[in-house]
Amino acid sequence: MYNFNVYPSAKFISTSLSLLQHRPVYQRTTWWDKIYDPNSEFIAKWNNLFLVTCMVSLFLDPLYFYVPYFCGPACLASNLALSLIVTFLRTVNDCFYVAHILLKFRTAFVAPNSRVFGKGELVTDPKAIALRYLKGTFVIDVAAMLPLPQILIWFVVPALTRATTFHTTHTLTLVVLVQYVPRMLVMFPLNRKIVNSTGVVARTAWSGAAYNILLFILAAHVLGAVWYLWSIQRMHTCWMQECRRERNAAKSHCNSVYFDSQSLKVPGRQTWLNRTQVLANCDPRNEDLEFKFGLFSVAFTDDVPSAGFIEAYFYCLCWGLKNLSSYGQGMAASTYIGETLFSCSVCIMGLLLFSHLIGQIQTYLQSMMVRVEEWRIKRRDTEEWMQHRQLPEELRERIRRFVQYKWLATRGVVEEAILQSLPLDLRREIQKHLCLGLVRRVHFFAQMDDQLLDAICERLVSSLSTKGTYIIREGDPVTEMLFIIRGQLESSTTYGGRSGFYNSITLRLGDFCGEELVTWAMLPTSTLNLPSSTRTVKALTEVEAFALRADDLKYVATQFKRLRSKRLQHAFRFYSHQWRMWGACFIQVAWRRYKKRKMAEELGRQESYYYMQGVDENEPLLIDYEEEDEASSSAGNLQPLSATILASKFAANTRQKVKVKFVDHSSESLKMPKMFKPEDPDFSADM
Repeated sequence: MYNFNVYPSAKFISTSLSLLQHRPVYQRTTWWDKIYDPNSEFIAKWNNLFLVTCMVSLFLDPLYFYVPYFCGPACLASNLALSLIVTFLRTVNDCFYVAHILLKFRTAFVAPNSRVFGKGELVTDPKAIALRYLKGTFVIDVAAMLPLPQILIWFVVPALTRATTFHTTHTLTLVVLVQYVPRMLVMFPLNRKIVNSTGVVARTAWSGAAYNILLFILAAHVLGAVWYLWSIQRMHTCWMQECRRERNAAKSHCNSVYFDSQSLKVPGRQTWLNRTQVLANCDPRNEDLEFKFGLFSVAFTDDVPSAGFIEAYFYCLCWGLKNLSSYGQGMAASTYIGETLFSCSVCIMGLLLFSHLIGQIQTYLQSMMVRVEEWRIKRRDTEEWMQHRQLPEELRERIRRFVQYKWLATRGVVEEAILQSLPLDLRREIQKHLCLGLVRRVHFFAQMDDQLLDAICERLVSSLSTKGTYIIREGDPVTEMLFIIRGQLESSTTYGGRSGFYNSITLRLGDFCGEELVTWAMLPTSTLNLPSSTRTVKALTEVEAFALRADDLKYVATQFKRLRSKRLQHAFRFYSHQWRMWGACFIQVAWRRYKKRKMAEELGRQESYYYMQGVDENEPLLIDYEEEDEASSSAGNLQPLSATILASKFAANTRQKVKVKFVDHSSESLKMPKMFKPEDPDFSADM
């Protein structure tokens, strides 16, 4: 009756272990286990930050060249405070290099064989990423990251017993210069990578120009630091030559240790300093000097090595900027081969860097002024065209005013071209952001729901009109509806050219014109023939508006049946100035007919009273009413008998039945909201 399946214990245990093995374990992913997309926002921000870090590191390393200075006559010392500050800042900067190396081990790359179409396929395998990085730029990144100056200053030099300031400075300079090359090899490929991924290093023209100026100042900073250190070495070389000469001539007991700051307390140094001619023979101010300092002599004539760090730094920076910008034309080199090569390198580097700086700044400035230049060229072409066609001056002025107003409103940007290049979803969101708040100011649109408003906003286009422009004339086909956002329009009509009829209103913010298209769009059998305008619309001021074209309105009316609701019909009639004019005309005709009927009745009563009692010459035939208009009040005087008889016949004619024309609403072409224009009132009957 019951069938029980008994599972063996081994099979049950294996099934349980497999379930536990495939059970999802929810744990938080650490940063080390995460693989980053090279095009992600985080990597882009990190690359920009690390680029700034590389520039700071390239700025910090030449500061080690300012460590040696002159602390007295023929005495070379080291600035320990500067060494401490620069070493601390460089250590903090090196931490970013370590983080950059670790991040490269967790950054995916695009497979080279997958770049045939699209962006390519990302390789997210950690082993493949690490292998590719180790074979690539790993060695350069490690060489740029090593804290060699810190190790040399705080560990190697204190361990040496006979290390002098000159030897320490020479070794430190060599280490900094050697490590400066891999640091530059890290920065410039990173700059190119940022340009390839984002298009630009700086997002604005001014920041781009500032970035290139900083690169030029960085080159001048390095050049000034090298010139400062080399000038000290040239002075030390002069001291050593003169010291050997005195020692060979047995004039004084000169020792090279005397040139170090550690020998200031040596007993024989002061005696040697009083006898020696080293200072006089190594003074650049002496014109008979055998040792030629060349372009380094100005450093000693202005006492740059003996000044403080701030004064010496800005002096050397100014020297570097002047010689780079002038291509080294102000340098007077000696016959020393190293000095000559240094001068040649300064000239070549100044030519390349200054030309690059001028070219980049010109490019960024042109990118800022490109729109202005395009507008200037377009305006010049317009002037030449108007002159060639011999347009009248009034028409030329209107064209100039429109071109100027369009430039101020759009700054030469073609919004339609930008929107058409974007996906449909983005276009909808942008149009909604730009138009929805302004569209809601239009009273007719305020009655619609969000879905219908989104469909309308998607199809709205901007429209600009200058003062005196005729938007549309009475009788012309209506091609678009205008919804005013800013400015004033004059809407007038003669009601089809009726003599003596003129109606004019002013359209402001929230009003619209071209409402004939709404009725046309409601017709299911509407043809390509657009409705004729019943009004003339003219711009009183500069007008900004949104335009809804006829085809777009037809599409919205076809796809969204809610546009045919009674609530929207009533809102349309209430806010439409054309319907208001029609209503005013009908009220006016009805009021006039009412007044005529009242006057006819009064004439009939007076006529019957006249025949019954006779006519009194002193009694008026008509009663003067206060509410009657000027034409009726003038008839309150005594009238001849013939006029009274004619008035009675007119009253009899008004009592006849009026044939009413009914519209068959069961017709297939009229199964829709009743938003048609009413029958025109007969104004001729009132005359």
